[in-house]
Amino acid sequence: MSISASPAVSDEVATYVANRIGFIELERPKALNALSTGMIRAMHAALDQWRENSDVLAVVVRSQHPRAFCAGGDVRFLYESAQRGEHDARDIFFTEEYRLNHAIFTYPKPYIALTNGVVMGGGMGISQGAHRTGGLRVVTNSTKMAMPETRIGLFPDVGASWFLARTPGALGRYLAVTGETIGAADALYAGLADAYIDDAALPALADTLRSEPFERGADVVASIEREAAKHQVVPEPHASLLASTRALIDRHFALPDMTQILASLEQEREHGGDSADWAEQTIAVLRERSPLSMAVSLEVVTRAEGSMADVLRGDLDLTRTCFAQGDTIEGIRARIIDKDNAPRWRFARIEDVSAADVAKMFESPWPANEHPLRDLRG
Repeated sequence: MSISASPAVSDEVATYVANRIGFIELERPKALNALSTGMIRAMHAALDQWRENSDVLAVVVRSQHPRAFCAGGDVRFLYESAQRGEHDARDIFFTEEYRLNHAIFTYPKPYIALTNGVVMGGGMGISQGAHRTGGLRVVTNSTKMAMPETRIGLFPDVGASWFLARTPGALGRYLAVTGETIGAADALYAGLADAYIDDAALPALADTLRSEPFERGADVVASIEREAAKHQVVPEPHASLLASTRALIDRHFALPDMTQILASLEQEREHGGDSADWAEQTIAVLRERSPLSMAVSLEVVTRAEGSMADVLRGDLDLTRTCFAQGDTIEGIRARIIDKDNAPRWRFARIEDVSAADVAKMFESPWPANEHPLRDLRG
């Protein structure tokens, strides 16, 4: 087995080649592997170096820490940068993060994400694209997957809306708006994961990947699929929580805007019966989230029909407006900095957000020929 040195230095991520596989290992456990600018750059540099290297057949990204694969972007850093008026630092972070997301989505070799523990926000951005590369999104019994951005006044960014828009029925709209956390069976049911392996089997899988002879990238994928075939997720995807509430989710979240969704849920609650409790719990979640962010998130998924490049350009526009005139600064303050959980949202109620308010958030601050992601294709 040959191991080559890391092409980019970061003490928060290790990148190396072993047995013709490029390994990316996230090493920021105290922050649940939340992505820093340095981590993003190290990952992208490794992918660029391995792209044309014929001795690298596939890429595996993983965490050896049981609590998290990746909990997202470093929102505390983004908040502190905003407080200091360092808006360039925020733009650079998101621009580089989205470039990495796009590089993964369009990667010419199988990219395999082993996603244990917390997989949220930016963690979705560095794992979901695996599905497009001939690779795999592997979930485990500890996987806790979510795009929880509406809790902090943001929206499902990192290109996640492209995948949410392609889930069955209204599941993507529901997950985008509520930010609900799902497990392995839910993720498989929603088409946000491809394979399941028990956590306990991951170390042995890593050993296999470092020793089994491979001729092609597809052989690496097949090796992981053989291991996955030995494992059974409980509950089965068709019996997951998302599956069992799918009819209710479709009934309410397929409606065109948040005001109608809320009214429909309230009607469900008033009718009583088996689904009244679910409606009550869902209403309580919606009442806690940023009304503007939920409306924007619904629209983000609606608009994500085009290319990933277009989605990421739109995401960059929205991060700018969400920080400048939305609820993001206040949301991060309330949930993460002060932890008082008493955000003062720009709009007090869901019913107060107009279609014009939502449309204004989507206006790009850059002319098309000056957009930082103007060169992305596909």
